[in-house]
Amino acid sequence: MTDSIDRPHAAAGRTGVLLINLGTPEAPTPAAIRRYLRPFLSDRRVVELPRPLWLMVLYGFILPLRPRKLAHSYASIWMKPGSPEGSPLLHWSLRQKERVGEWLFARFGHEVPVALGMTYGEPSIAGALDELAAQGVRRVLVLPLYAQYSATSTAAALDATFAALRPRRWVPELRTINSYHDHDGYITALAASLQAHWAQQGRGDHLLMSFHSIPRAYFLAGDPYFCQCHKSARLLAEKLGLAEGQWSVAFQSRLGKTPWLQPYTDVVIPQLAQSGVKTLDVICPGFAADCLETLEEVALRYRDDFLAAGGGAFRYVPALNDDALHIEALGELLAGQLGGWISTETDDAATRIARARAAEAQMLSPSLLRPPQPPSP
Repeated sequence: MTDSIDRPHAAAGRTGVLLINLGTPEAPTPAAIRRYLRPFLSDRRVVELPRPLWLMVLYGFILPLRPRKLAHSYASIWMKPGSPEGSPLLHWSLRQKERVGEWLFARFGHEVPVALGMTYGEPSIAGALDELAAQGVRRVLVLPLYAQYSATSTAAALDATFAALRPRRWVPELRTINSYHDHDGYITALAASLQAHWAQQGRGDHLLMSFHSIPRAYFLAGDPYFCQCHKSARLLAEKLGLAEGQWSVAFQSRLGKTPWLQPYTDVVIPQLAQSGVKTLDVICPGFAADCLETLEEVALRYRDDFLAAGGGAFRYVPALNDDALHIEALGELLAGQLGGWISTETDDAATRIARARAAEAQMLSPSLLRPPQPPSP
């Protein structure tokens, strides 16, 4: 058997991008939510409690009971009843994939394949890697869509990526982006979203920046998430020209009774109302796309808490989603890491074209077209 240039390993490899977000149930039903929560809450990166104790709690209490409570919450934000794309997180993530691909095409002048994977659920990371491989991608830049790094989110996404690659015979080259909490494009996009909100509705009395929380023990063990959240918040306040006292930081979505990062958003919001804040603006800078935690927990439940405590107007500022400046920020972030790969890919293509043209010219040269001469006597 002879070698052939048609073999997959003989083809020149392409460069691609893998975007990763957390995941979402396929439907706002207890069964679908249970399928989503099982691998999520079984992940050792997410819950670091002793396994026998935690698995007893997970399978004995949380999985049988919590999905029923969450079904109503998911249904309240579902965009298209009966459709997996009704999930806001999936909807906006797919839009981000599409628009990032368009941005990279405009930047580099040729297609850069972009795939979307979720750490838990569908579309899976393994499926996204298959999608890239089918397009001839041999170099993959992985971007978990978490501006602030945490082992519970970013590291879990990378774990899932490495696990998906483990059974593959030919593993692609990989680069990963750990965080972009202080990236100027990201901060600029957040500031612009707030300025647009204020231009339409007027500026509130106070701006609360609410980030997803993690157990305090994880921070004490070395997780940089808490510090990166505060840096993002400070940079955003500086970009907006806010003075001390006009803004604050809080942490939401805690689970269980052990201490998590504080102050807690659900405690701070009533306190702000009671302190005289009548109009409260809330933004969630750590969420790249709107989801249950922003649309139901913050925009609905915390709004009710604020009004019940005497507040006048509660305004949630949407996540960046597919906002043009957000896509530009993600694109610039990716371009900064793709440069060497993309230039090599472009150079290789140019070299192959040049060689093909040179070979064609040589084949058509007069010396090669002249009929062979008889040997000299």
